[in-house]
Amino acid sequence: MILDIVFIAIILGLIGAALSMRVVKQFERGVVFRFGRVQPEIRGPGLAMLVPIADRLQKVNMQIVTMPVPAQDGITRDNVTVRVDAVVYFSVIDPVRATVDVQDYLSAIAQVAQTSLRSIIGKSDLDDLLSNRERLNQGMELMIDSPALDWGVHIERVEIKDVALPETMKRSMSRQAEAERERRARIITADGELQASEKLGQAAEVMADHPAALQLRLLQTVVEVAAEKNSTLVLPFPVELLRFLERSTPAEAPRPKAAADPDAPAPVASEPAASQPAAVEPGAPAAELTPPAPPVAELSAVADTGLSAVADPGVSAVAGSAEAESNGRT
Repeated sequence: MILDIVFIAIILGLIGAALSMRVVKQFERGVVFRFGRVQPEIRGPGLAMLVPIADRLQKVNMQIVTMPVPAQDGITRDNVTVRVDAVVYFSVIDPVRATVDVQDYLSAIAQVAQTSLRSIIGKSDLDDLLSNRERLNQGMELMIDSPALDWGVHIERVEIKDVALPETMKRSMSRQAEAERERRARIITADGELQASEKLGQAAEVMADHPAALQLRLLQTVVEVAAEKNSTLVLPFPVELLRFLERSTPAEAPRPKAAADPDAPAPVASEPAASQPAAVEPGAPAAELTPPAPPVAELSAVADTGLSAVADPGVSAVAGSAEAESNGRT
């Protein structure tokens, strides 16, 4: 009878010991509630002894938690619609406050992160979201960390992962980037031309002071052309020789105006007065009947004046008769 009582007591003791022992892992901490009241002592990793029936142990994970923030749609300060997602890294620093002060600290951190992300989108420009993310990450970290400290949670880091833009905005940014690169290319080309012109001016001054430098440059050009092994034949021709030939060539004689002006009408020579019938006074000598022909110099003079002389046979005959009559009277 006594042995039975002892045996039952041993069994009950083993059952009570099993119920009062808990194992806490290395990355966990245990918060003990005794009859619903939290105990200030935090149970560390290892075997934790509890009072049977009176104590309840709640384990809290002390590892760094990686929480992705769902993508949030928002409008930036410069009125651009974007879709931004982020990730939050945090850990529990006070297990008692994380257990007592907040019902579910994981859900609370998630909601605060989404709200802070929307606020950051509305306060920032598109350029800041694309190129100045470090400052935005720090601002978002401060916004989340302020309420999280009261819950016994410390925000380790906040990162903005991706910024999704509309297709129209992407095309506009592509055109802007292309125009910017075209502008840079033109500026670089113009700068190269300026530097090349300055160097060519200096080279020209050196060649002007040393004419042999020009000959060396011509020989170098011949060597460069010959290295290509093509059928092109290059004959260097000194510029000084061209200038010498230009100075040695006599000036061209001026041409007459008639030859220079092809539109001027050609002079018309009048026929000899002898071929026209003329009234001759009876008794005049026979030699005086034929008037002398106009000299060639007079025709040239008529041509130089640019006037066209049209010969009238009747007028020529009257002029010849008048001259013959005057000669006869004389």
